Amino acid sequence: MLRTSWLHELRWPEVEEYLKTSDIILVPIGATEQHGRHLPLAVDTGWAIAASEIAARKSGSLIAPPLHYGWSPHHMGYPGTVTLGAKTLLSIATDIAFSLVSHGFGRIIFVNGNRIANLPPLEIAIVEIKNRTGAFAGIADAGLIAKEEIAKLCRAPDGGLDHAGEVETSFALHWMPGSVDLSEAHPRHAATPSPSAFDYAIELDPSLSGNSVSYAVSAEEHKAATAPSGAVHDPSLGNAPQGQKIIDLIGENLARFIEEVRLKPVGPLKKILPL
Repeated sequence: MLRTSWLHELRWPEVEEYLKTSDIILVPIGATEQHGRHLPLAVDTGWAIAASEIAARKSGSLIAPPLHYGWSPHHMGYPGTVTLGAKTLLSIATDIAFSLVSHGFGRIIFVNGNRIANLPPLEIAIVEIKNRTGAFAGIADAGLIAKEEIAKLCRAPDGGLDHAGEVETSFALHWMPGSVDLSEAHPRHAATPSPSAFDYAIELDPSLSGNSVSYAVSAEEHKAATAPSGAVHDPSLGNAPQGQKIIDLIGENLARFIEEVRLKPVGPLKKILPL
């Protein structure tokens, strides 16, 4: 029985003992970025940590130390945001995995709390990890792993998953209520309709959109689109009981995914030392 789920809180002989019966480890990756005037910058890392802790308790799995930075260049128009470059995030993710694989962790799950933004570099990372080491590498995204269940709980027409909106406000009220200022939780002003025939495809649930395309958005453009708060849709719909239900659903689905991962073929593992 593990005395803690966190890898960095264990002694190395305890890690060695764990590896005799399991080779699964969760790697939480979040961000330090603005989440409207009402929420702290730690929300995305909070998603990854909270979901990992719930799933680890249910599955008896270990969790690597969380990464508090992600790929957030579009939020740099608001003070406090710290972003990694996409290539840097890719390199950090692969280096973490290479280190873990070298010790015998053959099944690595990145738990992504920064939603759609972190996915492109992490998706490239898991392909590299798989092909270079033979390990299983997957991503459990907090916005996607339980989106159907979460949408049923929300009043927002978009399923509640927009940035600093109903779902993220609910989660923060549950997980770190002392850092939330609901007096600043205002709906975003109506956006100017786009003249394009296509929806912008950076959506957490593309099924809610029509024909879509993708394009880069600068920090200045993102700030103009989300001013004055930095939030999207109506964060005032959030509440703490809903936040607990949401993170429990995410954690439960992550635990189910872990059990599926136990059955995935692995190896033989190849050790690669990050240099």
